[in-house]
Amino acid sequence: MIERSRNNLWARIDWLTVAMYLALVTFGLVNIYSSAYNEAHPRLLDFSMRYGKQFYWILMALTLAFIILTLHPRFYYFFAWPLYLLSLLLLVAVLVIGATVHGSTSWISIGGIHLQPSEFAKVATALALARYLSEYNVSLTRFSDLVKAAAIIFTPAFLIMLQPDMGSTFVFVAFILVLYREGMRAEVLLLGFLFLVLFIVTLIVERTLVLAALLGLTLLLHLLLERRPGLTLRGTAVLGVLALLFWGGTRLLHHPLSLYTVIFITLLTGFLLFLPVIYRRKLVRTALLYAVLIAAMLFTFSVGYVFNNILEPHQRTRINIVLGIESDPYGSGYNVNQSKIAIGSGGLTGKGFLNGTQTKFNFVPEQSTDFIFCTVGEEWGFLGTFGVIAFYVLFLLRILYLAERQRSAFSRIYGYSVFSVMSLHVLVNIGMTIGLFPVIGIPLPFFSYGGSSLWAFTILLFIFLRLDADRLEMTF
Repeated sequence: MIERSRNNLWARIDWLTVAMYLALVTFGLVNIYSSAYNEAHPRLLDFSMRYGKQFYWILMALTLAFIILTLHPRFYYFFAWPLYLLSLLLLVAVLVIGATVHGSTSWISIGGIHLQPSEFAKVATALALARYLSEYNVSLTRFSDLVKAAAIIFTPAFLIMLQPDMGSTFVFVAFILVLYREGMRAEVLLLGFLFLVLFIVTLIVERTLVLAALLGLTLLLHLLLERRPGLTLRGTAVLGVLALLFWGGTRLLHHPLSLYTVIFITLLTGFLLFLPVIYRRKLVRTALLYAVLIAAMLFTFSVGYVFNNILEPHQRTRINIVLGIESDPYGSGYNVNQSKIAIGSGGLTGKGFLNGTQTKFNFVPEQSTDFIFCTVGEEWGFLGTFGVIAFYVLFLLRILYLAERQRSAFSRIYGYSVFSVMSLHVLVNIGMTIGLFPVIGIPLPFFSYGGSSLWAFTILLFIFLRLDADRLEMTF
């Protein structure tokens, strides 16, 4: 009976996805070997070299994959919360006893093995989110449930931000797609996108112009939504009078306030004055617009603080370079500049295996980790890069297909988490090597050098494959 059950298990595993995983891992190892190749150490199994270490980590990853597949799928459901709490404890431990590398305290040593807990926190968060959202009484249309789901996502993100590791922190934004798939209102997703745009615009445009644009846009939306021009004009007039009173009063008292303070006090006072009218006439859309306007203005004021006090200097410079605010081709922009040169030098078919000059002579820093894609471009050319991107797209679409065919909510939500996290990694990693995104230091799944990222992505994927194998029998 046990043997027949095992045979059935191996037959139910989606071997096409496993084969695609093995292809990505193998081609990644080939490119790591090429980027770090040393004629004095040509053997692949030379553990003093990066390719030797990566080969060992691949064997360990395959061992983890086998163990994951042999565990019962209910294990991941029942231990979702304990694993999530363990990941939070490890993230806290990193802040206390972690090792600092490149200005980020992200690593912890366990039995002589250096691990990056932020990588494994993605797996634990995916499990915890799937466990919570699969509860029968949870609905993301309710604000309280949405807040709880957001807390599950952004608690580990906050701890990672304290390291500080902004790249790994940003990855947790991918889970928002999962929330949208599971019923979060499209307006919330749109609002989040608009605040991202507002963040970028605030960095580029002078703050006064941004505030003026927000006020103008709010008035226009109020006219379109409420269709009461008289109400809009009266409200605008009241706000204008309040602003003049506050500004003039502080001038007379010889304690002039800044323009921004006057605007903010005016809006808060106006809201208190308008509240009875809003309640009596049931102007729900007006109240929401007002709340969003105040939140947007607070967000605008916070952008400068976050940008100047939380982000590291090199991260600020990289964002400014992408936005075209400044140019630093020999400083913070050096990596991207050399990466684009390496990719462009590959031409149509590339320079050939082991023939990349930009990577061989270390013109591209971190060419076997965050910038592994430039090795593909230089040695395999446009055809190679197109093939890798196309293969990743097919791989991600396969995961999406598997997620949609799940019968249990837990498996479906977890599958969408796998798809979302990996999609963001692929998009941002490749995007930053060609200058479309700031360099935030996140690996290319199954491709970049590194044990923690390889093991974490392997665990993330194979838990889903184990859930998929029992999709017809299991309900959570």
